[in-house]
Amino acid sequence: MTPISELELLALINDPTTKDKGFRLLVERFQKKVYGVIRKMVIIHEDADDLTQITFIKAFKNIHKFQGHSSLFTWLYRIATNESLNFLQQKKKRFFFQIEDHEEVMKQYLDSSPLIDGDMIEKKLHKAILNLPEKQRLVFNLKYFEDLSYEEISKITDTSVGSLKASYHHAAKKIEQEIKSE
Repeated sequence: MTPISELELLALINDPTTKDKGFRLLVERFQKKVYGVIRKMVIIHEDADDLTQITFIKAFKNIHKFQGHSSLFTWLYRIATNESLNFLQQKKKRFFFQIEDHEEVMKQYLDSSPLIDGDMIEKKLHKAILNLPEKQRLVFNLKYFEDLSYEEISKITDTSVGSLKASYHHAAKKIEQEIKSE
């Protein structure tokens, strides 16, 4: 069976008789990628799982607002990245007066979780990425891990291509310095 196009998927979603089927297909098609983007931002599996569900719930509730100026993939990534950034901001506020820092919690999770595989170099990379400001981390993850073009990232983040290139460059330099210093 050949995969259906985004236009066919949208037609299914926009038809009240096939909306549930269309949305189920949308989730099946994009769930792993959306989860992957979120997981790289928030690290902790349970948080990423929750945010993935929230992303698709928001998409379901707001699909009527989708105007087709971008692909469904880009629209979902925008929701996912906004949810991730909002979640991280809330975590920072919650930990503001406590001794424990959420970024330290995420670093410890990288070391101790059986769900995180990879060698020491990969863990060093992820820890270095965690030290980046959220927006730089997002740009780095989308470019490095998801292999998206700057144009695609620009649509997702609503940021100019030039700013994204600068942000990625600064992120890569910070990561390189951090890994060298360990």
